[in-house]
Amino acid sequence: MHAVTVGWLTNMAVSVGLSIAILILVSLGLSVLFGMMGIINLAHGEFLMFGAFATLAGVRVGLPLPIAMAFATLAVAAFGWIVERALIRHLYGRLADSMLATWGLSLIMSQVAVYAFGPATQGIATPGGSFQLSGYSVSVYSLVLIAAAVGLLAFVYAVFTRTKYGVMARAAVQRPLMAAAVGIDPRRVNALTFMLGSALAGAAGALLAPMVGVMPTMGEAYIARAFMTVVVGGPGVLTGAAAASTLLGGIENIVSYLSSPFLGQAALLVLAICLVRVMPTGISGRLRRKL
Repeated sequence: MHAVTVGWLTNMAVSVGLSIAILILVSLGLSVLFGMMGIINLAHGEFLMFGAFATLAGVRVGLPLPIAMAFATLAVAAFGWIVERALIRHLYGRLADSMLATWGLSLIMSQVAVYAFGPATQGIATPGGSFQLSGYSVSVYSLVLIAAAVGLLAFVYAVFTRTKYGVMARAAVQRPLMAAAVGIDPRRVNALTFMLGSALAGAAGALLAPMVGVMPTMGEAYIARAFMTVVVGGPGVLTGAAAASTLLGGIENIVSYLSSPFLGQAALLVLAICLVRVMPTGISGRLRRKL
């Protein structure tokens, strides 16, 4: 009986951890752009889709899956740099215009994906298999995704607190006039920040590709949750994304397990609405954390 209880608790913990990890993965790039630049990228779901298809293309040409994922992340980062240079750079401070432009970009990207890969759902074999624990099957790749989410949070923290770019990016956001006075080029910093947010979206798509169906509309399945997580989290890149993902992902998974997935999603929405009502500036805004 004790072994069965341990197995059930472990399986439940992995399931909750996976839900939280997925929210972190799909929202972290958007959180970087919103928290550091004030940009709402409505094409975020398509950037994620781009990462998944780039991973699929890499696997099909014979690349090992980790190399294909790294290639996809770099490809989306490069694409993000092009988008910032050609489009976003001209729309800073124009929120409605930037939202309209990125929404149009999302439509273009999804149609290009249909022409290039077709509308059918495609997939990559999930690596790692599973192992048994007291009668419960635990996916190895679920543990990989949880570790990847923690690793990306640590990576973003290190970038913004331990690198010269991170200091310049935070200075440009918190004290823009003073940053410009000491020679920081905000255009270059913004381009690098948008590139980083795009890379994180591409990495999320690459990591999710072996677990979900890869198709041109896959970004739509995650974009609403990503926006809810960012809004509930507030402007803090790390504190907001981590706290909101933990609360929303944990509640959704627990309610889904005890009742049904539909009620789980309903609980997530109700919790998000309540948190925004109580904390209009988000969790990190209430805590007054900038990172």
